[in-house]
Amino acid sequence: MGKPVVYIDGKEGTTGLQIYDRLAGRDDIELLLIDEDKRKDTAERKKLMNAADLVFLCLPDAAAVEAVGLVENPDTRIIDASTAHRTASGWVYGFPELGEDQREAIRMAKRVANPGCYATGFISLIAPLVKRGLLSHDAPLTVHAISGYTGGGKKAIAQYEAMEREAELVSPRHYGVTLSHKHIPEMMQVCGLTRKPIFMPMICDFPQGMVVTVPVYLDMLNGTQTLDTLRTLYRDFYAGARFVTVRPDDAPACGFIGSNNLAGTNDLQIFVCGNDEQVMLASRLDNLGKGASGAAVQNMNIMLGFPEEAGLVK
Repeated sequence: MGKPVVYIDGKEGTTGLQIYDRLAGRDDIELLLIDEDKRKDTAERKKLMNAADLVFLCLPDAAAVEAVGLVENPDTRIIDASTAHRTASGWVYGFPELGEDQREAIRMAKRVANPGCYATGFISLIAPLVKRGLLSHDAPLTVHAISGYTGGGKKAIAQYEAMEREAELVSPRHYGVTLSHKHIPEMMQVCGLTRKPIFMPMICDFPQGMVVTVPVYLDMLNGTQTLDTLRTLYRDFYAGARFVTVRPDDAPACGFIGSNNLAGTNDLQIFVCGNDEQVMLASRLDNLGKGASGAAVQNMNIMLGFPEEAGLVK
């Protein structure tokens, strides 16, 4: 049997380029490349997609929906990095660490929706609590998150990396101030929540990395948990996970949790901090790694039968 054939539709975008960087040096796949002058040619894109065993879609939502319609080969499998299909029927959510049943569903899937970066951090913290029956489905949750500017796409990258730029870009900036961020639907659906969390993201003056935090009162968790039992719960839930780890202490020795420590990796770290009354749950990851392109390659590896960590940095 020959090597699996892979095509990236939208390779020129931030996510597509990062996926390409992770695949270009691999000798266990055949990577199809479109001619530069044909990358917006629908007929040529359709030909390559239908010739591939697996296609990455790195496109805006509407274009991703249109691209799915171009795939007529029943054997072509798709990983969509956009928001378009993350809550759609018939698509598997690409977060294998949710359990072996989720990993198996990804392995068998024809259509996989790659998670959002903020959603990955939130789900890693909240899904285990809901699944273990410690957190109610209608719990009132507030989410704070800080991300590097690459999460904002090409326009934000150009603003932050310009030789002459606005002075306000030096400081962290809140956005999504209507509290209706596009990641909220997948956060709710995957975690089984019935109440919309209050989600407040910020973008900052560093390229890659993010921390997502959820503060809760311990008595919201059935009144039986401590910081130590919560760390044990997360360690048990993610036992055997290649890329998710629980920090052994409540915070680094310096007392700070940096946002860009995992840049360039596919790792995700969980912190459980606080006191006898309140707890801050935190998830640290690379918004372009486990939060986007790294996760997409991890899902590809599972779908094509490669080692889960192939082509990824831990």
